[in-house]
Amino acid sequence: MAAVKDFFELRPEERWHLFSDDKTKPLRVSNYYLRVEGEKDKVTMWSETLAHPWDPANDVIAHLLPRNPPHYREIANEYGKEIGWLMRQLLSLISQGLGLKKDTLQTRIGEKPRLVSQSNYYPPCPQPQLTMGLPPHTDLNALTVLMQSENVTGLQVIKDGEWVSVDPVPDAFIVNIGDQIQVLSNGRYKSVHHRAVTNKDSERISIAMFYGPNKDTIMGPMKDLIDEEHPPVYRNYRHGEFLNEFHKQEGTWRRVKEAFELQH
Repeated sequence: MAAVKDFFELRPEERWHLFSDDKTKPLRVSNYYLRVEGEKDKVTMWSETLAHPWDPANDVIAHLLPRNPPHYREIANEYGKEIGWLMRQLLSLISQGLGLKKDTLQTRIGEKPRLVSQSNYYPPCPQPQLTMGLPPHTDLNALTVLMQSENVTGLQVIKDGEWVSVDPVPDAFIVNIGDQIQVLSNGRYKSVHHRAVTNKDSERISIAMFYGPNKDTIMGPMKDLIDEEHPPVYRNYRHGEFLNEFHKQEGTWRRVKEAFELQH
């Protein structure tokens, strides 16, 4: 967390060269936005995002991490190793919860998963009622492990049609089920809409570690979870198709997996 804070405290000229709207760049800094219905202009979210790959085999992606601050790469690499272990344990438990072998989800997602780290910085906002930190969304990947500032509430989830704040718990992660596990489990596990709100008093940082299939992996409900009582909810698709739909819906209340639902 301290290394990410140090990155966002670099002088603007030390970060500007990383700013990009090109989503194919493995290392970039960007801002989210929201399209307002009936308006031509976009509303920029009150946040700044740093995205780059992560990998438990840290030497593979070391050159794709920020060079400054100098200690960032070493800390990010070590964190990736630990998160890699945690992801494997979580996928094993979820697989067993579905009545499957413990390595089922990890095998189904593939040997070369898409691993992305996204750090979000939310500075104090003078008028928090007029904007958000991140717009409502579900995570497009399979699994997300989130670490957030311990003294500032900003994450909200939908519960019974209402936005509910998720207060930070010291020394704890938040684990989000992503769209791909909802699809693979044929809807038995759910990915939930969430968002980030701002406040006028304190900055907030969150670090999301995403684990999901690469663009060439074929996704769809697992055969062991399909029967007469549980017909397939989603069609099979190449994950690159899912990513394209995700980007097409940028700036809206994304409902990406719904675009792949089967009509019965």
